[in-house]
Amino acid sequence: MKALVPYTSVTEALPALDNGGRFYNWSSKANDGEITEAEVAKTGQIYIGTQKLILYLEMMLLGLSHNEQQSILNRLSPDLTKAYRKYQPKCWLPSQVQQSGVAASNAIVTGIPKLIDKKSEFQGFIMIPIAAGSTTVMTMIPLIEAYNVYELRDEATSETFIIAHTKQNAPLPEQRVVVGGILKKLKSDAKDTEEKQLFLEVQYHIDQPELANRLALQH
Repeated sequence: MKALVPYTSVTEALPALDNGGRFYNWSSKANDGEITEAEVAKTGQIYIGTQKLILYLEMMLLGLSHNEQQSILNRLSPDLTKAYRKYQPKCWLPSQVQQSGVAASNAIVTGIPKLIDKKSEFQGFIMIPIAAGSTTVMTMIPLIEAYNVYELRDEATSETFIIAHTKQNAPLPEQRVVVGGILKKLKSDAKDTEEKQLFLEVQYHIDQPELANRLALQH
């Protein structure tokens, strides 16, 4: 999980994104008016994963007005435009995600996180791959064993939604934040044959209360 500071103007965003890519991206040219996947990957220090790259791009543009965002999006290369349309995140409040979210899609959610620090308070399970010799087997483990798990609260309704990030990262502050990641399925216990609930595996977060407040009001 990485903290982001979104762009605040087109004059800041454009040169940062239209950067020519890494030295081996010979087809990308800096300041040519077209933003390629390689250039966004360089800015975001992303080495693999188009879906994650689009999530990063969308979150970095959250500080811009709608017209400013469109000004940047109009400069995306044809391939990046296609990827953006495929992976563009939906923005939600915690009360909206469980009902309307789609597993394996990008999502951006605004709310106040509260860390769940006791296994007795949370019983969700996830399926993870574990290597066993030359084969890989899928095993059920409690989500809270592998992740820091939070209830993200919707202030307007007091409803909550589960989000999680790897334990290597510092805990999120208990204030209104913007988090972005991939929606994944969660089982209520190890014996469940059906995954009934969604949670957000957080990739990025923005600790800017004013921006978080503005996004919350838009929903």
